[in-house]
Amino acid sequence: MDFIIILAVALGLSFDTFAASLSYGVIRFKILFEQALRVALILAFFQGGLTVAGYFLGSVVSGLLRSVDHWIALGLLSFLGIKMIYEGTRKKHKKKMLDYSRLLVILTIALGTSIDAFTVGISFGLLDIKIWMAGIIIATVTFLASMTAIRLGKSAGEKLGQRVEVIGGIILIGIGIKIFLEHILS
Repeated sequence: MDFIIILAVALGLSFDTFAASLSYGVIRFKILFEQALRVALILAFFQGGLTVAGYFLGSVVSGLLRSVDHWIALGLLSFLGIKMIYEGTRKKHKKKMLDYSRLLVILTIALGTSIDAFTVGISFGLLDIKIWMAGIIIATVTFLASMTAIRLGKSAGEKLGQRVEVIGGIILIGIGIKIFLEHILS
């Protein structure tokens, strides 16, 4: 029974990373396999790792983080999204796109899309879920979702041309708003 619950949670958590990875694939449609692998591994590590961290650190910081986690996600993802939209609408011939290959950018996206995983880890502690198994399953599902989304985005990126950065920015802002609204409305 634990496996089914964990798998369902993993699929739910992977939606945000799927959308962010899709955006990455759209923008970097000439991405190499090694680059996609790096992004997917980082996103998977954060999803699985923050779930485990939430399990162990949850009782210490749950009250503090729970009150602001949605604001952190909204801020990080909106900042990157606005920057992408701005860069995508500039009229220069040589536009500098948000460099998804930079580690800081990938880490920011990974943190922004994985804050919910920390909260899930806290709840797993209350349910007596096997946390190491949960972390591995969540990381694996996230990795597969990310690699799939990058590939889909890569195909779409070639067709979208110049608009890709604006679309990617809108996707990141949308993820931030989704996370924010889920916390506010729940």
